Amino acid sequence: MIERNEYLEVLKRFKDKELIKVITGIRRCGKSTLLKLYQDYLLSSGITEDQIISINLEDLKYNYITDYMDLYNYINDNLNKNKKNYVFIDEVQKINEFQKTVDSLYIKKNVDLYITGSNAYLLSSEISTLLSGRYVEIKMLPLSFREYKEVYNDLNNDELYQKYISVGSMPYATYLDTEDDVSMYLSSLYNDIIIKDVMTRKKIQDEAMLKSVANFLMDNIGNLVSVNNIATTMTNDGREINVRTVEKYLNGFVESFFLYKVSRYDVKGKQYLKTGEKYYVSDLGLRYFILGRKIGDYGHVLENIVYLELLRRGYDVFVGKVDDYEVDFVALNNKGRLYVQVADTLKGIDETDTRILDREIRSLKKIDDNYEKIILTSDKIPISNEDGIIIRNVLEWLLDK
Repeated sequence: MIERNEYLEVLKRFKDKELIKVITGIRRCGKSTLLKLYQDYLLSSGITEDQIISINLEDLKYNYITDYMDLYNYINDNLNKNKKNYVFIDEVQKINEFQKTVDSLYIKKNVDLYITGSNAYLLSSEISTLLSGRYVEIKMLPLSFREYKEVYNDLNNDELYQKYISVGSMPYATYLDTEDDVSMYLSSLYNDIIIKDVMTRKKIQDEAMLKSVANFLMDNIGNLVSVNNIATTMTNDGREINVRTVEKYLNGFVESFFLYKVSRYDVKGKQYLKTGEKYYVSDLGLRYFILGRKIGDYGHVLENIVYLELLRRGYDVFVGKVDDYEVDFVALNNKGRLYVQVADTLKGIDETDTRILDREIRSLKKIDDNYEKIILTSDKIPISNEDGIIIRNVLEWLLDK
């Protein structure tokens, strides 16, 4: 079992706090394993088994729990009346109006509540309004490059990176021995996401068109796209689709955490832009399984990895606009901001060719604040400083503690 220490430490910090702990993330990213690791921690710290109630609503063992009242009654009947109870509900969104159960359990002084879900509906606007001020969200992602290194510590960084982008970062994929086994697993996972998490939830009938749009977005990670652009491309390829249907598909992909939508931010105007956005995939193994490795997309693959890592480090991430230039990422948190450019290489045709470096630095130099600016590259170079802009190897950055 892979230790997910960063997430585990968050749960430990919020133990016994009067907040619902909500763990969200794509299907099979490790949410159930995290709950098991945390339960083991509780048992090792003196909590007894009769204080822990754990339900995985994907387990047929609980198929008689069909509505929020069944769920509430099951938990309430099994509570230890004399001690603190630690209640875990896995994939809670499978129960209609689950929020009523959650709200009722929350007000019990002897309950510390933890729930997980593989769909953003878990915290849709109406539900988050009901639970406002009562929950903390732990956003879980597949394995980071640093976690991957702990699994495959016999590989050098370059070998590790190649495995990371082809096998992918889903925890269970690391237990499989052959590429064929990984492909079978990812195929099953992809179909579960498309059919169970998107088609069923959004009541979509056309599986082939849905997969075509998914393929288009994965083929265009890191490119600015729009709903109109996608609809036009599909129609020009002989697969007619309207804008409203594309919007429905995109919402389904984002809500299932399969894809992440990144909006644009005007750095100088300090405002969020309503047009044009980029999409990144939650696991590059799924992309590799569907599209294969494509010549010339190395930079966008690297962008994808950096984007997810910025999320892991607690940033809200946007695509930056500075006059007519673009900054790959503007990362914001409560401490300030970080500007990031990602380049597969900064090398030109010879050592005197600085055109790529100049291009990457140009937009960062136009930003006149004092927040950190960094260029991440696959080039094997020592950390350097170019007019206050840090340049460093991306794999070393990914392994930072």
